[in-house]
Amino acid sequence: METSTIRYVDHEFTRGLRLLLSIFITLTVGCSPAYAKSDQLQRYLSEVPANALLNGAEGYGEQRSDVPVAPILKGGQTVGYAFITSDFVGTTGYSGKPIHVLVAIGQDAVLQGVKLVKHSEPIVLVGIPEKKVADLTASYAGLDLKKEAEAGGSAHDLNIISGATVTIMVIDDSIVRSGLRVSRALGLGGLSTSSAATGGPLIELEPEATAPEDWLTLAGDGTLRRLSLDVGQINQTFAAMPDPRARERPIEAEPSTTFIDMYTGLVSVPAIGAALLGPREHANLESWLKPGEHAIVVAAHGLYSFKGSGYVRGGLFDRIQLIQNDISVRFRDKDHRRLGQLAPSDAPQGLREIDVFRIPAGSGFDPAKPWRLQLLVHREVGPIDKLYTTFDLNYALPKTYLRTTAPPPAPAAQSEPTQIADREAERAAKAALWQRIWRDRSVEIGIIALSLLVLSGAFFFQMQLTKSAERTFWFRMGFLTFTLFFIGWYANAQLSVVNLMALFSSLQTGFTWETFLLDPLVFLLWFSVAAALILWGRGAYCGWLCPFGALQELSNRIARFFGLKQLNVPWSVHERLSAIKYLVFLGLAGVALASIDEAEKLAEVEPFKTAIILKFDRTWPFVLYALAILGVGLFVERFYCRYLCPLGAALAIPARMRIFDWLKRYRECGNPCKVCATDCPVQAINPIGEISPNECVNCMNCQVLYQSKTRCPAVIKKLKRQGVLPRDTEPLDPVAAGVARKDKL
Repeated sequence: METSTIRYVDHEFTRGLRLLLSIFITLTVGCSPAYAKSDQLQRYLSEVPANALLNGAEGYGEQRSDVPVAPILKGGQTVGYAFITSDFVGTTGYSGKPIHVLVAIGQDAVLQGVKLVKHSEPIVLVGIPEKKVADLTASYAGLDLKKEAEAGGSAHDLNIISGATVTIMVIDDSIVRSGLRVSRALGLGGLSTSSAATGGPLIELEPEATAPEDWLTLAGDGTLRRLSLDVGQINQTFAAMPDPRARERPIEAEPSTTFIDMYTGLVSVPAIGAALLGPREHANLESWLKPGEHAIVVAAHGLYSFKGSGYVRGGLFDRIQLIQNDISVRFRDKDHRRLGQLAPSDAPQGLREIDVFRIPAGSGFDPAKPWRLQLLVHREVGPIDKLYTTFDLNYALPKTYLRTTAPPPAPAAQSEPTQIADREAERAAKAALWQRIWRDRSVEIGIIALSLLVLSGAFFFQMQLTKSAERTFWFRMGFLTFTLFFIGWYANAQLSVVNLMALFSSLQTGFTWETFLLDPLVFLLWFSVAAALILWGRGAYCGWLCPFGALQELSNRIARFFGLKQLNVPWSVHERLSAIKYLVFLGLAGVALASIDEAEKLAEVEPFKTAIILKFDRTWPFVLYALAILGVGLFVERFYCRYLCPLGAALAIPARMRIFDWLKRYRECGNPCKVCATDCPVQAINPIGEISPNECVNCMNCQVLYQSKTRCPAVIKKLKRQGVLPRDTEPLDPVAAGVARKDKL
């Protein structure tokens, strides 16, 4: 039995992944071990001297023909190998393009040098110094891949740069997985590929094997493996931790009390499955498993549950995982089945948890090789703080279930089934990365989802909401405050025109769903934008969910409260100025066709990164520009939204295809009544009373006026006919009323 302590690193919250949801983008294939000679490796080797990658190195040798690596030479001897991570694993980041990292690995499978050589990430564009990212990447030098192989790729702590969480996680994942592939392909540090691949004897399952039918023999010959822990062992393990809080809350029970008594077996082996499950359940299992899939049974009793009390249907079992070399498999609800009992008549009584877990075909799991089931145990040491430790239940099939055969002749090219398995393994690794991010941000995801539900309700029932001007005002101010502080400054989920340029690039290079899912909050916001464009137009995002738009409107309201006079832009001038944002967007799109990198730099016309993502913690030219935009906005409400925003222009184009027109109007609107046109905060209503969907931010101000008994002439006329108001009642002067609105907070 082995134990190890996990140190969880608190992740900084990630900045948004800037991509628009597109249901027409399909998954791309992963890297296959049937490697071709790498042109990009040659390119980067010519740019990076060998001694900059490995101290004392004198140069590079000829790139190998079987694996895209180049020997690193010192004194005429090979002291290591250089490779590019993107030649071996998927390294797609924010931009939809690979992140290229040049790695030097020694003969002992220890990384000797790591250098970030090429990326198209927008992290530098938002103010994070590239040196900071490069230095963190270089800190992977010294990583021992032998330990990573033993721990399933989790033997090291993951350090994060605030604002670049996802990028760093992609870099981390690619360095470890590509390093392990190279080590195994070259046999570094004693690591190797399967014996079949190296020409040795092939070990596979024995189809004619039989298993004993009684529990005692099954457990005795190793068909079943057991992990038994008592309360005393658990208390001692936590007491040995350096954190003093671990020993302050021991389990209050007799030391000999069973904490957990857990058994496991590989039931996808036909003989074992039949013996443990019985004929009926074994037949169900075989129909459940698809080709290439395997399954284990886990049964336990005691104080501790291996499933966890926090598990809910559709979720993840976070207390157990299967580890085999650098492969780790976590189980979800869809890969899980409960059992009522086990078939052997002498099975232990009181097994309160008996479950079967499926191992996906693309995981890379080999049933003939040893593996371990890792149990995560936690102890609460504070209101929200926990400490963790792990215990391993090691498993290896007894020899009676295995056979050794001569290896088949090595094929000249990789077979199609193997290529499919490799692609599935690559996809599984990418899926594990985004799923990990979603789990880490589950609370924020719930809050964003709830806010979108509330906003949708406000739109669907806007006539009820806007019956009260005061209620509408405070609802809007409250939601904009939430948008600025939570969505913007806390969660950094500010959408950008850079997302759309990345989408244009992805249509050429091919994006995977995993890339879209790397930032859950931005994914949800783009999904909501897509839905809102169909129902309400661009205003649902621009008017309610854009953090910078919220910052402009709130700051303008504060300026009015202190008596700052508003500037009235004449309609003829406003109409011409509003075209500027479309020209800006078209200009950026044109540049993006030639160079996405240059377009991203020009996208600094958006002050979002400075004001929202980095909270003005940036060099003075960017801060001055953002403050200038906000300064003008104190006199002209939403100045940037009206005249400069390329994202707003981009959303306005498809917004004209909206299905419904939710904003109600009277025949008198525009002729003769000018109340709404005068009072519109962003001048989205033209002098003849028509609302422009390209400019409207769905603030609902016109719907408040539509029902106003003191402002709207049509309503007043109707009430006078009904005798509710005196015949001599006149609406408030629209110009004077408009001034009054602009002076009100």
